Amino acid sequence: MGRIKAREGLMQLLFQIESNNEYAPDTKDVFFEVFEYSPSETKYIVDSLDTIIDNISTIDEYIEKNLTGWSINRIAKIDLSVLRIAIYEILFRKDIPAEVTINEAIEIVKKYSKEDSSKFVNGVLGSVLRSLE
Repeated sequence: MGRIKAREGLMQLLFQIESNNEYAPDTKDVFFEVFEYSPSETKYIVDSLDTIIDNISTIDEYIEKNLTGWSINRIAKIDLSVLRIAIYEILFRKDIPAEVTINEAIEIVKKYSKEDSSKFVNGVLGSVLRSLE
């Protein structure tokens, strides 16, 4: 399970932050009181969340540049959270192949979002990847 479970947890945390429109200091603590993760999953979630929050403007810029006929404000919060995780991994986690990142992002969106969201997320991430080549 490992990384996929950790990505889903990270998505839930980002979704909560986006829904509340704030990142409260105790957000992570409350999350880990409710949900149980292995030490490696917890490390991935914490490290990833911190890096995403620190680089949110850069990550969102990649999303905005690769949207066609959309604005970032119109993206479903789940889809936006998954896009942020995937772009974070593509930009900052060279130890994770981009193909794995995109495939798992699509699987998470299929599980948690609307039926057509997987095509949208795949299109945006494919465009981001091409822009980096």
